[in-house]
Amino acid sequence: MRIWLPPVLLALLLCGFSAGMPALEPLFEWVQPDKQSVIYDRESFLFLLQNHLLLVVISAFVGTIAAVAGGIFATRPSGQDFLPLVSQIASIGQTFPPVAVLALAVPVLGFGEAPILLALILYGLLPILRNTLVGLEGVDATVRQAALGMGMSPVQVLLQVELPLAGRVILAGIRTSVTINIATAAIGSTIGARTLGDPVIAGLVNGNTAYVLQGAILIGLLALTVDSLFEAAERVWDRRLLPQTAG
Repeated sequence: MRIWLPPVLLALLLCGFSAGMPALEPLFEWVQPDKQSVIYDRESFLFLLQNHLLLVVISAFVGTIAAVAGGIFATRPSGQDFLPLVSQIASIGQTFPPVAVLALAVPVLGFGEAPILLALILYGLLPILRNTLVGLEGVDATVRQAALGMGMSPVQVLLQVELPLAGRVILAGIRTSVTINIATAAIGSTIGARTLGDPVIAGLVNGNTAYVLQGAILIGLLALTVDSLFEAAERVWDRRLLPQTAG
């Protein structure tokens, strides 16, 4: 249970800051003494946190399914020829700036959450796909052959041998992707999505440093919480995998 203590404490701290930000008004008045309003109040911080996290979770789920499926396909004998193409597609998603994706998507999808979801999915593909390829290709060929020799079908080998052994590496790729997208999601506020970027954008527009700090603190805490959660999950994965590999 100690493994889960850091993410739980960080989550409580994040929720506490989100709910109790108005109580810090004296502190932010010291930071920004020339402004009448120093606490962002156009939306509840808890609502912005919930919406921000929802965007990241949805994009991570879709991106993970697409990237892992692409990695599995590219490492099968029937898909080896497509490996360079799969890698290039994912690389384009990573090198194409999210702002450019928004600029192209808004005329088609309109303002709101849809364009930023598309940008987050594209931007998060490469780390997951790259780690999926590394993880699956790193499974010892003799292990596959032994599993096949025991009478397992190729699908059983994939699900019961390859993915469990590659899972730690794949999880690390998801961790990188999600952490990056927590920060990237904030730019969704520029096109009408409700995220923790709202106070940051409002602060930049109005010259209110207090607003910027409030958004930045919550985004940073969210990133630390999620990263800590993935670290705990990776440790649990390692502990469960060790008995299997030893056996």
